Amino acid sequence: MLTKEKIVHLLHGNPDAEAWADAAMEILPKYEINTPNRVAGFFAQCGHESAGFKVLEENLHYRAETLDKIFPKYFKNAGRDASAYAKQPEKIANVVYASRMGNGDTASGDGYKFRGRGPIQLTGRDNYTAFGKTIGLTAEEVIDYVTTKKGALESACWYWKSRNLNAACDANDIVKMTKLINGGTIGLDDRTKHYKEALAILGGAVPAAAHVTTAVSETLRRGSKGEAVKKMQAKLGLAADGDFGPGTEAALKKWQSANGLTADGVAGPKTLAKLLG
Repeated sequence: MLTKEKIVHLLHGNPDAEAWADAAMEILPKYEINTPNRVAGFFAQCGHESAGFKVLEENLHYRAETLDKIFPKYFKNAGRDASAYAKQPEKIANVVYASRMGNGDTASGDGYKFRGRGPIQLTGRDNYTAFGKTIGLTAEEVIDYVTTKKGALESACWYWKSRNLNAACDANDIVKMTKLINGGTIGLDDRTKHYKEALAILGGAVPAAAHVTTAVSETLRRGSKGEAVKKMQAKLGLAADGDFGPGTEAALKKWQSANGLTADGVAGPKTLAKLLG
């Protein structure tokens, strides 16, 4: 089932696809990622998280206003001048990751040393240590290992196994996979799309949309696009092109009115729950 050629196909557009495929052929079986569903789930989730296995290190190149917005606890609320840290990844990491996740204080440099790396960002001394123990490496030795393709993949596989993601793959539960990786359902449409594409490439039985456990968590309105819109359009008896335009809005208003809902043409939680079940 798992061949180098198929993995290269899964990673189409990645200039290092062959090298990634070599590493995957060695590492994935070790973690029992060895069925079409499991391999498809792994590449769909890791591919989304790493922009197709191209972004493998945490981006900490933030402007001052961004630091105050996303890390207010460590900057604005702490009385720390964000402009003194702006666009300086090492200084930023050593503040926001200090004295947590097993890291030392700001002066220790652990925040930057153990910043996020790999397809599923391995972050913090505790995680580097825990992963390292499973392969006979110290936390410091893991730093170099995860900069290689083999090490980056193995760190993701370690996380995958620690969250029992194979079970979610066996159940075709893309929502559970996403929550175990992401903590929520951000990017669910893209992850679902790539999961189904990967299943087709790997020769697995591609589940019909109704049989893949999915959920729509966002509010849909005119201008929305993607798989969630397609699902809604199909339920409304429309051509499912994934583009929420005037025709979809009109059909939704008509359906809402007929089903005792506010006919505003916006698919919020109540509308989606009733429409999609």
